[in-house]
Amino acid sequence: MADFFNTPGGIAIIILAQVLAVVAFVMISLLFLVYGDRKIWAAVQMRRGPNVVGVYGLLQSVADALKYVVKEVVIPAGADRTVFILAPLTSFVLAMIAWAVIPFNDGWVLSDINVAILYVFAVSSLEVYGVIMGGWASNSKYPFLGSLRSAAQMISYEVSIGLIIIGVIISTGSMNFGHIVEAQDGRFGFFSWYWLPHFPMVFLFFISALAETNRPPFDLPEAESELVAGYQVEYSATPFLLFMAGEYIAIFLMCALTTLLFFGGWLSPIPGLPDGVLWMVAKMAFFFFLFAMVKAITPRYRYDQLMRLGWKVFLPFSLAWVVFVAFAAKFDWFWGAFARWSVGG
Repeated sequence: MADFFNTPGGIAIIILAQVLAVVAFVMISLLFLVYGDRKIWAAVQMRRGPNVVGVYGLLQSVADALKYVVKEVVIPAGADRTVFILAPLTSFVLAMIAWAVIPFNDGWVLSDINVAILYVFAVSSLEVYGVIMGGWASNSKYPFLGSLRSAAQMISYEVSIGLIIIGVIISTGSMNFGHIVEAQDGRFGFFSWYWLPHFPMVFLFFISALAETNRPPFDLPEAESELVAGYQVEYSATPFLLFMAGEYIAIFLMCALTTLLFFGGWLSPIPGLPDGVLWMVAKMAFFFFLFAMVKAITPRYRYDQLMRLGWKVFLPFSLAWVVFVAFAAKFDWFWGAFARWSVGG
């Protein structure tokens, strides 16, 4: 049996099993993320939230998913049917395949490539095409305006996210997520993680992640007050479910990136406790809690304020930080806090 798994067929089965394990984790997490998002929002507004379907309402997300699956798919008469159907599939599939390079523990990664950050950037940059396709194919001005907003917004904040990550790459000397986590495994424990030397960028990255994933207060592509729900307004049933699933999966991916880049990934914050996948998942859940709290307590920005923040504040600040980190790494300032490529490279 062991010899079989060394054959091409056996290797294919192993890869398929690993893919299914990652997909199962993300999809099961998705059910609880939606539930948690609604419960947190309800708690802030002093109401109960989902509490009927299942124990404490835990099966509410399952019931909602089944409702969308069994509903009729309605396609507007003037829509481009092919592009209209491909748009939500594009958003969902691209959000899923980005998880191929995300490690959950030392060696627990589907594809351990040395350019993992470039891969995530390439895939996340393509996700905007699903939104643009959906808005254009709907043959309606409100979805089209929402898709154009989303394209401009995602491009604006991808620039600042990219520059922030370049600072981490300079410090580590590698674009492999595993090496980035290894570089944070220092003798000072929690204080060796990148959140301390790259402290200002943690906040910029978190806010940029909110804008990148169209989350409040930057949910301008879905602003119901002026766009009647934006780019997905003409969608119903399963296509709408795929759009929303892709959005939440992208949010969870940003939580994973925040954990890996700044908060030590699977490293334990408490001396004496072993590192492991539970720390990785717990940190991701914590950052999703922050995403949900921001949604519950902040008012929506105007679109001109959103674009001004991205291009006139975040872009110059993150660019200046890259220059600072480059000098700090080159000249070994701050006791080598910004120069750890001996570990990562």
